[in-house]
Amino acid sequence: MVDGPELITVGQLARRVGLTAKALRHYDRVGLLTPAAVDPDTGYRLYGAEQVAPARLVRLLRSVDVPLDQVRACLAEPDDEAAIKQVLIRHRRRLQARLDRVRGDLHRTDHLIEDGVTTAMTDQDKQNTDGATGDERRTAADLFNGVWRLLEKEDRSVEEDDRMLHMAHASRYHWGQVGAPVNLSRGEWQCSRVYSVLGRAEPALHHARRGLEICQKHGIGDWDLAFAYESLARAHAVAGDKDQARAWTEQALAAAEDIAEDEERELVLADLEAIPAQPRFW
Repeated sequence: MVDGPELITVGQLARRVGLTAKALRHYDRVGLLTPAAVDPDTGYRLYGAEQVAPARLVRLLRSVDVPLDQVRACLAEPDDEAAIKQVLIRHRRRLQARLDRVRGDLHRTDHLIEDGVTTAMTDQDKQNTDGATGDERRTAADLFNGVWRLLEKEDRSVEEDDRMLHMAHASRYHWGQVGAPVNLSRGEWQCSRVYSVLGRAEPALHHARRGLEICQKHGIGDWDLAFAYESLARAHAVAGDKDQARAWTEQALAAAEDIAEDEERELVLADLEAIPAQPRFW
């Protein structure tokens, strides 16, 4: 039997690092965390004391669903804090894109539930026969939805970031020609979100403030008002102003209590939970 003071069993390692023995066996099979030795008689996996720290790193990264290939890259340079931080920053961006994708789907689904599928199809037919006004409304909506699709993309290029920004402004412009105040507030919210995602605090704050001003001027409440507060909280977080981010988060939470639909309230709360605690650097 393989023996030695530096070797511990898979169960002992599991208890020391907070992983299950099943997870450790899986990480061995995929080549992520290979044991130092395997007992030839029993087939037991045995690990060296020096593998405790890497195993803990694996547990931490996998606890937030960092992909295995990225975990493997971190294990290759476990002492490079800057490299691991960049892995986490990129992973956070992917998670945010997934959240935006779900948020967009929920946003569109809620409107179908509220307005009805028949109404939505009738409105589309009406837009198709309304001439220039219908064309502009369709352009505004198409651009708005196009921005959502880019926000939802997990690995955008610099060119796609540029396109997303210009589309958000173009959508807001067209809504300004043919939309109701609620369309304008949502357009300002989207511009603010895009700037926040791009790490540009000043314009994110500007558009967040404009969105809130439109809501207040026209008496727009419910989830639009809550999201106006959310955009200010997010923009201040990107600017690194934690006190203001916390204050606007509290405003958003208070407004969320008045949202009629439970699903829309949960949507606001999920977005608030995703606000970064410090500026983004990507």
